[in-house]
Amino acid sequence: MTLRETQGLVSMTDAARLRWRALGDTTRQPPVVMLHGGPGLPDYLGDVAVMVADLAPVYRYDQRGTGRSPWRGRHSLARHVDDLAELLDAWGVPRAVLIGHSYGTDLAGRFCLAHSDRVAALLLMCGPFVGDWRTGYRAERDRRMSVARRERLRELEELPRRTEEQEVELLTLAWFTDHADPERGWHWAAQGARRRRPVNWAMNGELGRQGRADPLDGHLAELRACLPARAELLGGADDPRPVATLESLALRLALPLTRIEDAGHEPWLEQPDAVRAHLRRFVQGAVGA
Repeated sequence: MTLRETQGLVSMTDAARLRWRALGDTTRQPPVVMLHGGPGLPDYLGDVAVMVADLAPVYRYDQRGTGRSPWRGRHSLARHVDDLAELLDAWGVPRAVLIGHSYGTDLAGRFCLAHSDRVAALLLMCGPFVGDWRTGYRAERDRRMSVARRERLRELEELPRRTEEQEVELLTLAWFTDHADPERGWHWAAQGARRRRPVNWAMNGELGRQGRADPLDGHLAELRACLPARAELLGGADDPRPVATLESLALRLALPLTRIEDAGHEPWLEQPDAVRAHLRRFVQGAVGA
């Protein structure tokens, strides 16, 4: 089955221009909108989109300042929420099924807080991580690395400027521990280090600081009250970010959590069949396919 691909460029109210792409029949409602992580990376969810695009059209976009959405200026969580609302308007989409990954789950949650009437269903994949998850994450990441690799990563992080090869090396070292299988994880991380570029480090820093100053943790009661009827969490059991924090979040939001065994922060790479089955069940239930 060949699915139709479309793409375009939408101007935001502040003159930023965001590049989007869609897979499947865009006349069908509601569509799925996938929100990639980072922050500061271009979209990388193409392999996930194809898993469900025959059930509902799937929209993806490069967040401002990344990929094919070049933009320079200050970043804010509120502006990223507005971007999504303006994109939905441009696509003629009153309500969408949101599937967020990593930082994309935080964006999806904040969008739900601001525009709950526009969220038909919500799947939060590998996030959002609340509470003091960073301490456990850093400890587990260090445990999965040799002393030499830990020292090399810190050396690269401290450089005021990095060459192309140094940037690729840094990202590979930073990302390979995200996977349950370290050997395959190194391959995926090295591949991603060349494809998911350039990293917008300024955007990463700005949104990271805002997220720490106004964490989603402080809005969970409000978020629980405005969640759509169909909302779920999904996480890799071997994600170095503590899965216990997702379990705690599931309890606080009264949502089901599915753990994908033998998978890390990008579970569709290590367990594609399990992730595909889960996403298809979720989307079918959300759109009545």
